Amino acid sequence: MKVYDIYSKRQKRLMGEFPDVYQYVDIPQPLRVQIVYIINDVFIAEPLDLNLLRAFNDIYNRLYREYGKLQQSIVGKDIINLFMFNTEQTEHVLDFIELTFKFIDYTYRNRTEFLKNSKITADEAIGELNLRFREHGVGYQYESGKIIRVDSQIIHAEAVKPVLLLLSDTRFQGANEEFLKAHEHYRHGRYKECLVECLKAFESTMKTICDIQGWSYQPTDTAKKLIDICFQNNLIPAYLQTQFTSLRSNLESGIPTLRNKNAGHGQGSQPLTVPQHFAAYQLHITASTILFLLEAKKALP
Repeated sequence: MKVYDIYSKRQKRLMGEFPDVYQYVDIPQPLRVQIVYIINDVFIAEPLDLNLLRAFNDIYNRLYREYGKLQQSIVGKDIINLFMFNTEQTEHVLDFIELTFKFIDYTYRNRTEFLKNSKITADEAIGELNLRFREHGVGYQYESGKIIRVDSQIIHAEAVKPVLLLLSDTRFQGANEEFLKAHEHYRHGRYKECLVECLKAFESTMKTICDIQGWSYQPTDTAKKLIDICFQNNLIPAYLQTQFTSLRSNLESGIPTLRNKNAGHGQGSQPLTVPQHFAAYQLHITASTILFLLEAKKALP
């Protein structure tokens, strides 16, 4: 099912109404409604086939048994409503989503007699679920039968959030906008664009540091040249440069190379596909590198 970039979404982006990258506490009501739409697009038959009723009843029985709760007398789509609209505990909502999409992934996709009545395939349902999670800044996705966190809490707390705080300085407005755009592209599945914005944010950070410190550079300078300027002006103290001989190599071959190999040049006759996990890795590298540079700048005399 196509996901539309409607007017209200575009306005929110223009107004800078971005989620705080990822949160893990709440499943917002609009997201719950969208997930129910996805489920209904798969199980479109009314009333539900007997085998589908049994499947949802099995999910319901399994969860209530694990929770140690007495069951209510409900069946079919009332079970969907119970978990998606009348359950407050995020973990229980995710339990239901996990088991439902595992059924779609491992059982329903192979039942051709059911699929002919569905609006979307199993892969489309899973793809839209993960996209909706990203759109709402909810840090989960369905992968290989499990609901998993899309990044580690440590990376989020120790790299991403501090970078957003430091980049909120108005002098780093350009880098801040580009870093947030990278996250927005990631949430919407635009992984090539994510890589491009990561490199922009990295370069803008170095250019802003050069501006603040009065270091000369050319507007057209690439990441490699900007890294050289930062090292020549002891953004990284000489004794650290000696200790970490691979530091320059890591900076030069990290973000720019990932971008250049996967999104920065013509892709030729065969379109390049950037996997989601690759874009996530790029985001984490960018966050850690920018944080490193900003902390080094703060330590300058």
